Amino acid sequence: MSSREFKYRHLFEPITLGKQVFRNRLFASPVSGRNIDAINRPDDNYIAFYTRKAMGGAASVCLGDCVVDSVNGLFGEHMICLDDVRGHSPMCRMATSISRYGAVASVELQHGGLYSKHSRALGNTVYGPCHGFDAEGNEYFEMPEDIILKTINAYAGAAAFAKSCGFGMVTIHGGHGWLMSQFMSSKVNRRTDMWGGDRLENRMRFPLAVIKAVREAVGPGFPIEIRISGSEVTEAGYDLDEGIEIAKALDGHVDLIHVSAGHHERPEVFTVTHPSIFMEDSCNAVYAAAVKKHVRTPVATVGAHCNPDILEEIIASGKADVIEMARALMADPDLPAKARRGETDDIRPCLRCLACFSHLITNGQIHCAVNPEIGRERECIRRPKSSGVKTVLVAGGGIGGMETAIEAAKKGHRVILCEKSGELGGALKCEKNVPFKKKIRAYIEYQIKELEKSGADIRLNTAVTPELADSISPDVIVAALGAVPYMPEIPGIHGKNVFTAEDIYRDPTKAGGTVTVLGGGLVGTELAIYLAGLNKKVTIIERLPALNSGGNILHQFALDREIALRGIDLCLGSEVREILSDSVIIETGEIRRKISAETVVCALGQAPLKEEAWALRFCAPEFHVIGDCLVPKNIMQATAMANAAVNMI
Repeated sequence: MSSREFKYRHLFEPITLGKQVFRNRLFASPVSGRNIDAINRPDDNYIAFYTRKAMGGAASVCLGDCVVDSVNGLFGEHMICLDDVRGHSPMCRMATSISRYGAVASVELQHGGLYSKHSRALGNTVYGPCHGFDAEGNEYFEMPEDIILKTINAYAGAAAFAKSCGFGMVTIHGGHGWLMSQFMSSKVNRRTDMWGGDRLENRMRFPLAVIKAVREAVGPGFPIEIRISGSEVTEAGYDLDEGIEIAKALDGHVDLIHVSAGHHERPEVFTVTHPSIFMEDSCNAVYAAAVKKHVRTPVATVGAHCNPDILEEIIASGKADVIEMARALMADPDLPAKARRGETDDIRPCLRCLACFSHLITNGQIHCAVNPEIGRERECIRRPKSSGVKTVLVAGGGIGGMETAIEAAKKGHRVILCEKSGELGGALKCEKNVPFKKKIRAYIEYQIKELEKSGADIRLNTAVTPELADSISPDVIVAALGAVPYMPEIPGIHGKNVFTAEDIYRDPTKAGGTVTVLGGGLVGTELAIYLAGLNKKVTIIERLPALNSGGNILHQFALDREIALRGIDLCLGSEVREILSDSVIIETGEIRRKISAETVVCALGQAPLKEEAWALRFCAPEFHVIGDCLVPKNIMQATAMANAAVNMI
């Protein structure tokens, strides 16, 4: 590549913050996890998680949610405590591991304020700017001045500790509804003394005192970043005008103003802070652009950043000086390196499905739906070598099958992938024209290109039978045959007005003006949202008392918001008793009623193709079953199983 061909000149222009030089404008924004030991110190897996981003070319990598006060500031149980000197050695290893790959290691200074739930659980007092009760009815108390001064010193001590461990920057979390933003917000801080009230000067006294103390602790030239919400995007929080005034008050006191949006503890705006599949790429850049018009300090933007073309325009046009990314660098930690080389087609797209953060909350581990390396970085680095080249027959060209074929080919095996239909992509291919599923489409297209580049022998319109397997005589068979829609024995289920979700996705003109969707899982809920967007009147019937997120609890926030916006009716805790030509008979408790429906869509789950898979079990010395043909899985589980199967070859 010649200098004239270099496409993203602005993204890869170094930037100096304080006296620290950053190699480009792509920063790995603060992300937290739970790979810590019994006294909340990062373990080797946690270190590998952050180091992988540095290896991929990010200019800065930030360790998120590190609490400055483990007595009064803990909002979670699993948090790195910067006031515990026992963490010095592993934190030194963290900083060293990140920085040796050319990235600046940063640590986020955090305090939960009135949301310090774990501090309360430990029997400690929870403080906010003023007295009140949270949404769960828990009482918190006005922070007295001696505790304010103690907290300021805690931030300074935490920053000094981070610097002593080798971190090259600190990021003060002043957004998303945590303690710092509680003091800054006119909606929350109703004190009547010098630390709050109607005057912005008073509300900014605490954050500015923290910044001053941190500066004294780390010395001149050491970069200080502060994250704020440009707007909290809720009536319970402050708006963009107030966010701009906050930024103006911070101008000149820090080295980087990192502009996010929303409020972590307000479910109605959680998917603003963490943009969902229903939002456009780089949608939150508008907040950084608005702030940048009013400050001289460099400004960072965060939120749904993934497309290098858009990111280049953001920097080139002056909307922001730095791009911060979280999920995009989990989907592909090598995004910066690939963008620098101009290999944008090789960037694995983030689905923006929130499976990563949901999995962290429910299972304590961060994993990515499309990148099985995430959360297993050390395992992938130390992946066992294959015992020679083998012929690997992959049965099925869906998500799991394609991932298996790509990874097996990378290990040098001779790979044959057979797909019984004429198209790769499996069950998800029917959703390719759904507007809010464009990330799914991009991912499937990416995988197909990777598969084609791998050199695998791709055979469409070819079902894998024992006879075909015998003719190939493979060393390994990986069955990834998928599943088919489950159709329960409900009277009327075979009527002409009844379709599967796949039927309607492929041809939405089959749906009439009123549609009843049977099943409130992800498939049924997302289909209902799609049809409502086509001006259909939609009702979801679900036998459970709540919609079923399939474990993706954060994505459910986005779905709930769309259901409300689009006027979709919910019949929860209801059983379908009969399907008629123009309606559905349901029972809710002891009440039986009729729901009008020109069209009924069955989205009640999948039936695994187990028999077809197990029919292949004696056709090769090695045999693995993955994905939906074992038990119905999601994308994350399918790619993880594919990765594990290849590791065993």
